[in-house]
Amino acid sequence: MTATDGELDRLTRKTATMLALQDEMNRRVDADWLDRGREWYRAIWIECAELMDHYGGWKWWKHSGPADVEQVLLEIVDIWHFGLSLRIRKGESLDVPAGAIARAWLAPWPSRGFLRDVEELARAALHEQAFAVSVVPTLLAGIGRDFDDLYRAYVGKNVLNVFRQDHGYREGHYRKLWQGREDNAHLAEILGSLDVDSAHLRDDVYAALQARYGAA
Repeated sequence: MTATDGELDRLTRKTATMLALQDEMNRRVDADWLDRGREWYRAIWIECAELMDHYGGWKWWKHSGPADVEQVLLEIVDIWHFGLSLRIRKGESLDVPAGAIARAWLAPWPSRGFLRDVEELARAALHEQAFAVSVVPTLLAGIGRDFDDLYRAYVGKNVLNVFRQDHGYREGHYRKLWQGREDNAHLAEILGSLDVDSAHLRDDVYAALQARYGAA
């Protein structure tokens, strides 16, 4: 196996994990989500506008500070959620879209500048109702992040969403503040201490959240 083959295999496995997590989360919201024909592409281009705002630098009529890199990453993760949902097909093994996404990742879009790259993601969503995967590694590179950062943030956000639901978020019983900090802050700290290549990353994140929540 060549280095490229090994990387493709690693990306495919991790993408398959994310697709499975996305399918599970979508089923929590709507058990029949695959039959609904949701317009995931629409969510992508709308999120692109929010991504551009957090990156900043395009409103020439007002002062704009430096890009909020962590928030930009979270917006890309939100887009990734919708993109994964768009790629899942009823009756098709998740290995199929996982492989296609991994191959596209290894052939990144040639950057024309961060904001124009975001516009390409939006263009594909608007005109083709598609998720332009190859643009995402280019966007991440533009903020000094990579696939592992995306994976870690995606799994973490997915697990936190599940954790909230398991602890009464919908019923209003969930406490978002623990020891004077929001759960998102605890999550970021937890993710920074865990091995992104661990086969048990999801369980490790959940257990760490539970330990902190229980001690609050």
